Amino acid sequence: MRATFIYGTKDIRVQDAPDPSLLADTDVIVKVSAACVCGSDLWPYRGVNQVNEPRRMGHEFIGVVTQIGSAVASLKSGDFVVAPWANSCGQCPPCRHGVQVACEHRAPWGGKDENGLPVDGAQGEFVRVPNADGTLVVVPGISDPDEELSKSLLALSDVCGTGYHAAVSARVEPGRSVVVVGDGAVGLSGVLAAKRLGATRIIAMSRHADRAELAKEFGATDIVAERGAEAAQKVRELLGGVLADSVLECVGTAESMEQALACVRPGGSLGFVGVPHGKEGLSLGLLFSKNISVAGGAASTRAYLPELLEDVLDGTINPGLVFDAVMPLEQAAEAYKAMDERKAIKVMLVP
Repeated sequence: MRATFIYGTKDIRVQDAPDPSLLADTDVIVKVSAACVCGSDLWPYRGVNQVNEPRRMGHEFIGVVTQIGSAVASLKSGDFVVAPWANSCGQCPPCRHGVQVACEHRAPWGGKDENGLPVDGAQGEFVRVPNADGTLVVVPGISDPDEELSKSLLALSDVCGTGYHAAVSARVEPGRSVVVVGDGAVGLSGVLAAKRLGATRIIAMSRHADRAELAKEFGATDIVAERGAEAAQKVRELLGGVLADSVLECVGTAESMEQALACVRPGGSLGFVGVPHGKEGLSLGLLFSKNISVAGGAASTRAYLPELLEDVLDGTINPGLVFDAVMPLEQAAEAYKAMDERKAIKVMLVP
């Protein structure tokens, strides 16, 4: 089979890899119909996260179950499934509390499971899925989705649920005003989530015309291109002299966190899902003085998948619009380059 590997900074290669096999009775094998490049994949690509040895890449995919371990009860051969970005057993205390991302038996895609066995990255032709019963979600009545539906199903594996987690964490509800910091796929998904949850004013921060237009299509009422104090002042003007009830931080840098904090009103809520890198930027003194509630972190997209899947299948939401490029798996290096240079919001890879 063919699969994507990272060797070092800006060194992505598609090469032969062993076909996966069942290594535990709780495994299944999935034939990948589509995978994608995540914004978090760009951290090792850019050299921010060190790459010590070549490893498989990718943690978002959809596809068809082809082999099943003897202990798997909820899946059958031929099922079309969505794989959340974090696999989970579904039985341990964190899983039972809906925090599957902290599963005690989680096996990171491209890493190793608790027994030291390698776990396939998603950017390949086949994937061994550990903890299959607790991880995979079957798409009912679907066996071979078209490209448009595939994009939305693939978005459910990570960015759609991650943006939704930011909105839920920021206490978005009908009548609240929302600011979204970040115009990547997660930030745009946060706009979509805020709209779904009934926010009446949604301000997206973007300096890119194509992303701003998609934000509007997802429900943004206003676009702010300014940054820093000017951005906060613009938010205040748009909201009639006050700051936002809820702010979604969807980037992960100190600057984006500082921007988010500058835009939330006293007593408001901040939901953060950007993967932290470098200096944090979260001021406890500011949180204390303004009584700002902060929640969020790595999103347990498995918890949100069933309800969001229903909305995708009935046409209520179309999160797949964040995929503005589709490339064959063999062009994975070009896909990374396009996202790194912000020539694409998110790239779907098709084996």
